[in-house]
Amino acid sequence: MTSEGQSQSPQPAEPNSSPHPDPITIPNPIANHVPSPNLSPAPTPGRNPVERKIPWPHAPTHMLAASGTFFVTAGTYLKAHYFRARDRLSVLHRGLLTVARDFGWSLEAWAVFSNHYHFVGHSPAHEQGAASLAQMLGLLHEKTAKWVNNSDAKPGRKVWHNFWETQLTYEKSYFARLSYVHLNPVKHGLVPVANRYPWCSASWFEREATPAQVKTIYEFPIDRVNVYDDFDVDLDE
Repeated sequence: MTSEGQSQSPQPAEPNSSPHPDPITIPNPIANHVPSPNLSPAPTPGRNPVERKIPWPHAPTHMLAASGTFFVTAGTYLKAHYFRARDRLSVLHRGLLTVARDFGWSLEAWAVFSNHYHFVGHSPAHEQGAASLAQMLGLLHEKTAKWVNNSDAKPGRKVWHNFWETQLTYEKSYFARLSYVHLNPVKHGLVPVANRYPWCSASWFEREATPAQVKTIYEFPIDRVNVYDDFDVDLDE
């Protein structure tokens, strides 16, 4: 973890980062008093797994949390576009919101792409810092990697690489990163207006926040935001 102004170092969300890793071991959520989310996209009769209900967060607070507020980025191994298809983006998008809900993280902005994702979120009120972050993302990465590998008939293939986290302690930095993440699909050239991209928080934010809040965040300058976002994205049409 880094605080603002410090250099960022990647954090593995998987216990083995070699090209041929051993099976991922996720700490027992029950032993840590954390419910294990059901991310399995196995189909149910008459229903496509990508059409399952999305667990939208509560309305944004736009306040730094006492427990900790963090900007997080995670990327795929070698920046491969494992999630370029729309159904895959939907599974990853829903999975991120599901683990956040079940681990007690409150997300305020997020954007999911073919080979990476960002989010700004508050850690659970009962913990200091980002103690549960590695476990939460480890579970997300394990489940989504197994699903995409099953879809491609590539068992054991390494899908995820590292994640980077920065604790936000200044309001201006926090607002700037909220704006950056909400509008990230526009930065990557995927849509002209962020709320047209289904796998980010822009439409949710505009629906849940007041017009004044939306205006304040969207107009916040992001030219000095220093984040790791060296990714080329792709999307199947």
